[in-house]
Amino acid sequence: MPSKSGFLETIQKGYTFSGAQLVLGAAQWEGTVFPETPVALPLKTMNRHGLIAGATGTGKTKTIQVLSEQLSAQGIPVVMMDIKGDFSGIAQPGTEAPFITERHTKIGIPYTPNAFPVELMTLSAQDGVRLRATISEFGPVLFSRILELNDTQASVMAVLFKYCDDRQLPLLDLNDLKKVLHYITEEGKEDIAAEYGKIATATTGTILRKIIALEQQGGDLFFGELSFDIEDFLRVDEKGRGYVNIIRLTDIQDKPKLFSTFMLSLLAEIYQKMPERGDIEQPELIVFIDEAHLIFDQASQALLDQIETIIKLIRSKGIGIYFITQNPMDIPKGVLAQLGLKIQHALRAFTANDRKAIKETAANYPESDFYDTATLLTSLGIGEALVTALNEKGIPTPLASTVLRAPESRMNILEEAEIAALNAQSKLVKKYQETLDRESAYEILNQKITAAVEAAPAPEPEASSGPTLGESIGKSVTKVVTSPSFIRGVFGVLMKMFK
Repeated sequence: MPSKSGFLETIQKGYTFSGAQLVLGAAQWEGTVFPETPVALPLKTMNRHGLIAGATGTGKTKTIQVLSEQLSAQGIPVVMMDIKGDFSGIAQPGTEAPFITERHTKIGIPYTPNAFPVELMTLSAQDGVRLRATISEFGPVLFSRILELNDTQASVMAVLFKYCDDRQLPLLDLNDLKKVLHYITEEGKEDIAAEYGKIATATTGTILRKIIALEQQGGDLFFGELSFDIEDFLRVDEKGRGYVNIIRLTDIQDKPKLFSTFMLSLLAEIYQKMPERGDIEQPELIVFIDEAHLIFDQASQALLDQIETIIKLIRSKGIGIYFITQNPMDIPKGVLAQLGLKIQHALRAFTANDRKAIKETAANYPESDFYDTATLLTSLGIGEALVTALNEKGIPTPLASTVLRAPESRMNILEEAEIAALNAQSKLVKKYQETLDRESAYEILNQKITAAVEAAPAPEPEASSGPTLGESIGKSVTKVVTSPSFIRGVFGVLMKMFK
């Protein structure tokens, strides 16, 4: 028969660590909170990834805020993908209220209002640090997976990248890619066929339609220069606190393709550029992905495989990835199996399917002598959660029903004036605010077409009141070339290598 003394001993032993740790709250059992049993997370295993799940209104947002604050205080930078716009208040100190005082007295943790260093970032035209990447940085394999191309289409994409590499045609934005596709199908098709093999017009047409679909979801804003340097995610302030980098995604909730494109490119970039760290005492960076189902709902199997591979490998770089969603079943099993920390808020059982999902969710947690997990999942209050982590030896900790501490920062969003003030003092906003438009594949191929038109012999005049075909083409090309200039240099993609 479970006893109070047995419960206290189990939790104290399971959540006592020798190294640095984050304190989440205190354990509870049979309606009683025990401040002598703090529930903590060892920093040493925070790069083993995690899951924060629960129904709407159960406190997930505040849990993420608490984790971000505690990580920042330990000097660990955070990237927060903020779909709902809930997290900007972390830049301002919180206000103590009776319910906060009561909660912190109950769990035995002092409450001190604090603000934390914040950068507001955006993929679109919102105010903040602009995040961009070039087509070349994706490469043909990753870009093909983003577009969900079949094997034949992916091979054409590989030829397209090789063609551009061989001819020093930088691929920076979607206009470059569309222009090259058009060129190898029309004016340059004979050169392509002689050197790389014939490419079917139907294949390039399909690829073009998929690029346009990505463009319509905001890809035209994301692809381009100046590319974001992931080193700028790793900054600490003058007090040694890690920056909380909030990527504001409120305007792309209905654009899952852009969201998954950005997320995958970010993880791939971090993996490629961060050095191997092995077994370290604390992570280099923690990434929180809110509304994670947006990534997985419409992803192809190839894209899911790519995500799973990156999740497996990136932890050796000292990077922890944390998925936030309503139900753990939103996460593919292959990814879910990689998540060492699980913080489960309450679930609701309104239907037979809900009850089935709760049983499946309960099976993802360690068996407990003290809790009926499936029953407890429906009875947790706001700001309460089931917690299990990995201890410093990588062994799962006992399941603990936890009363969580309150955020030290503001539990509400910033006002517009506060956002403006934060951006005004940001060094990164100044660094990335200008959109570069160097000469690249689009401009170079237009110039090549223009030169070919000008060098062609003039056709015999025909009796017609309208312009000749040559005149029409010439006027069209001249209009493009003399439009507001794209001033990118041919070697724009390589500039960062020589800085």
